[in-house]
Amino acid sequence: MADDDKKFGHEIVGKTVVSKTGKRFGEVGDIIFETKSGELIHMVLSNPTQYTAKLELEKDKEGNILIPFSAVIAVGDFMVIAEEDIV
Repeated sequence: MADDDKKFGHEIVGKTVVSKTGKRFGEVGDIIFETKSGELIHMVLSNPTQYTAKLELEKDKEGNILIPFSAVIAVGDFMVIAEEDIV
């Protein structure tokens, strides 16, 4: 894996989450991962948009919206997700 393919957690937290069609979902507030394997499980969404709030997405105990990491298709200036993988 090239160094360009690696990101630190602090580089992901705060990125704007958008769908591949350009719909804004909010920002990455935190990352949930499996401690034994290191597998990334969810992104905790902060500052969800009105569009996102209307979707019935998975939430944690505190009511934060969770986006499965499996829906991520690209990380750059934005965190791009496949909307069809989460609704």
